[in-house]
Amino acid sequence: MMKIRHASARLQDVSISAVIAGFVSVLVGYSSAAVIVFQAAQALGANEAEIASWMWALGIGLGLTTILLSLRYHAPIVTAWSTPGAAMLMTSATNVSLAEGVGAFLIAAGLITLCGLSGWFERVMNRVPLSMASALLAGVLLRFGLNVFVAMETQFWMVFAMFCTYLMAYRWRPRYAVLIALTLGMAIAAIQGTLQMHAFKLEMATPILTRPQFSLSAIVGVALPLFAVTMASQNVPGVAVLRASGYDRVPISPLISWTGIATLLLAPLGAFAMNLAAITAAICMGPEAHKDPDKRYVAAVAAGVFYLILGIFGATIGALFTALPQELVIAIAGLALLSTIGKGLAAALTQDVEREPALITFLVTASGMTLWGIGSAFWGLVAGALALALVRLKPLRQP
Repeated sequence: MMKIRHASARLQDVSISAVIAGFVSVLVGYSSAAVIVFQAAQALGANEAEIASWMWALGIGLGLTTILLSLRYHAPIVTAWSTPGAAMLMTSATNVSLAEGVGAFLIAAGLITLCGLSGWFERVMNRVPLSMASALLAGVLLRFGLNVFVAMETQFWMVFAMFCTYLMAYRWRPRYAVLIALTLGMAIAAIQGTLQMHAFKLEMATPILTRPQFSLSAIVGVALPLFAVTMASQNVPGVAVLRASGYDRVPISPLISWTGIATLLLAPLGAFAMNLAAITAAICMGPEAHKDPDKRYVAAVAAGVFYLILGIFGATIGALFTALPQELVIAIAGLALLSTIGKGLAAALTQDVEREPALITFLVTASGMTLWGIGSAFWGLVAGALALALVRLKPLRQP
């Protein structure tokens, strides 16, 4: 009886706005980075069927980890593939075979799992002040807010109409503002003839097992860089999003461990690296998903279901997302993140003593700089920590 009552309570938490937030989260993730995964697989010599297997493995892995972790911790925990890791594979894996690549994926996944099980990553992240975590979040998301207006350069009337509709809907029906803007955008795209749905057809993917091979060149050239960029450029901002959104009660170590374990299990099928999401997670953690933070986990569960569907039909992902105008995807992502960006900036600049370090964190993160293959989110945190340490230094006594 208790289990039935518990399941009934979860069903009562379901809302249209949360499901739409989950859908937008997956839409943004796939449309902005799926092509990078395709190219990474091609760099390792994967054929069309093997690329479909990659999308199957990633969809199933992300779907299960997102759903199970969100239900376990009653919080919107969204996982994602390592986009910087995929970008790194495009350039670093040209002389590596697919089998050697799979071996490198397994080693990187083992290192990620070790970081979670040992707890050292969580101990480091627990020392990051809320102001810096909020600044990191705002910096990561800033370009998505800016891109709403950049998209107006090529599709002014569609994006401008979506923008105005979002503002009006947010005034009276904030939970449905993103849905209303998305519906209007798709209607305008259909009228303009830019919604290319004629090429879309459903086709299921078949998982293909690749036996791993291990080589020193693949370990040094692929496994270690993949581990480094996934932890620094993906898991660091992923944790910052959780902290800045008020979900600091969620333990980090198990989340890191399970993404590593999921990658270990699915790497032979093409899941090269899975980690905590940042940008797509923020969509599920905002007030547009649900006004009650305790019910926003439903948005993540919905995202997990969409992940599973897209994984099963992995062979059709390219056709699905190329059917949508790029400006529509860019606009809906920025609109869905506007309030999160604003709240992140507000929280970052509240404390007088931490204002400058938080501002530096925000600026470095928003700059998009990359050093030694590691993205700006990590360097924003490093720069902010250095500034905070200097601010807290006691001045030398005058003689």
